[in-house]
Amino acid sequence: MISRLFGFRGGIKPDSHKAESSAAPIRPVPLPPRLVVPLIQSSRGSARTIVTIGDKVLKGQCIGEAEGLAGTAIHAPTSGTVTKIGRYPMAHPSGLESLAIVIEPDGEERWIGTEPLEPAAASREELILRVQASGIVGMGGATFPSHLKLGKGAGIETLVINGAECEPWITCDDRLMRERAADVVAGAKILRRLSGARRILIGIEDNKPEAIAAMTAAARESGIGKDANAVDAGDDAIDIVTVPTRYPAGGEKQLIRALTGIELPAGRLAADFGVQCFNVGTAHAVYRALVHGEAMVSRIVTVTGNVERPGNYEVLLGTPVSRLLALCGARPDTNRTLMGGPMMGFTLPSVEAPITKGSNCLIAASPTLFPPAPPEQPCIRCGSCARACPVGLHPFELYWSSRARRFDDAGKYHLFDCIECGCCAYVCPAHIPLIDYFRFAKSEIRARDEERRAADQARTRFASRLARLEREKAEKAARLAARAAETRAGLAAGDAALVAAAVERTRAQAPAAANDKAAPTPEAG
Repeated sequence: MISRLFGFRGGIKPDSHKAESSAAPIRPVPLPPRLVVPLIQSSRGSARTIVTIGDKVLKGQCIGEAEGLAGTAIHAPTSGTVTKIGRYPMAHPSGLESLAIVIEPDGEERWIGTEPLEPAAASREELILRVQASGIVGMGGATFPSHLKLGKGAGIETLVINGAECEPWITCDDRLMRERAADVVAGAKILRRLSGARRILIGIEDNKPEAIAAMTAAARESGIGKDANAVDAGDDAIDIVTVPTRYPAGGEKQLIRALTGIELPAGRLAADFGVQCFNVGTAHAVYRALVHGEAMVSRIVTVTGNVERPGNYEVLLGTPVSRLLALCGARPDTNRTLMGGPMMGFTLPSVEAPITKGSNCLIAASPTLFPPAPPEQPCIRCGSCARACPVGLHPFELYWSSRARRFDDAGKYHLFDCIECGCCAYVCPAHIPLIDYFRFAKSEIRARDEERRAADQARTRFASRLARLEREKAEKAARLAARAAETRAGLAAGDAALVAAAVERTRAQAPAAANDKAAPTPEAG
């Protein structure tokens, strides 16, 4: 039971800009002429293609098997024909290309036959395998495989469902909760069973009154929910908790702190403290996968900013961003496109990049909506960034270390605890793009560590090779010595046999010689 909310340090209150896209209901996007489905849906894992060019596929059919522990399965977003497997632009700030499967839709939208599971009747192992096979990941942007977060079904006391959606402009979770609250609650109940949690806390920011009302009603109708703000319902409680609007209240650590009072130390997981957190979109995807047998082939995407028709759209994975922008009427003065929110998102190098599982928002930017940043000024160590940091870091120290390339010092100031929320850059009076410096330092440290690991592996392989060569040399010498000894032994044995044979012949010839000597010699004629 939630008796009170807890605060978290730092945070900011930027203009929300949510009204632009939250008014209209979720709309489906028509089938594009082709779908480009990347085999890399996140930085954590990839998939291996199991189809070939010319194959006919059905909607929901697995076309990519997960590779590695953090990989996720990839499914055909619609029925059609595989026309190409090649490299295409990624939805990533690097602008690099990745391997993708191109599907030409047949327009029939035929689903592959997948039997739904009854969550109450199926075993936990069956449900987990279905979640894994359906390719479900964290829908809040992290895209971590959901089946891995479910653990062993024990040790979790509280399941937190994240409906805060704190970043400006993004409203896909808001509309999802308004329109499909019953499915979200049903998915949360399934996640509670799979994680072994006793209670569910659904945190929603107070700037979403319609979503709060819809989720509260759905929790009541489920038979185990009560009024918002924590009326206890026993071990099966579902509490819809209103959280004050404050960025980044939707961060996992910040929301867990606000709802439970638990502050997660650096380097520790929420599960270590009996808490697990899932996004409302993930709960909805789990419900669809188990109860309706639908693999993860689409997601809701907010399209907003400098467009004629902002809103939230049900988009098939693999749909090109350019298709969405054209559908929503991007205005001529649009100069770039952000994927994600303005705080943690990034500028897309190419609008031909496809929608992926982690694509929650597209913002068409213009010089009017997002004016160019003022020139960077020298840091005066005012401390504004430190006061705004929700993690309790000293961004100005990280900035100096990163700028001077003193990466060891940046590590001492806990650089990798930075969640890159952008609060520090938002409040910086010197207009320093702090997050850019931190991302640069992180990438350099990762590259350096990778080089060090590669050098260590090369050194180990070289030492192993030398040891192997020495071992093979010693084994060869031993074999040669054994062979020589065997030869000498053979020769010695042969010589002894020859001597013995000669002695025997001599002995055999001795009586005959004696007889010849004793016989009389005939006289000559």
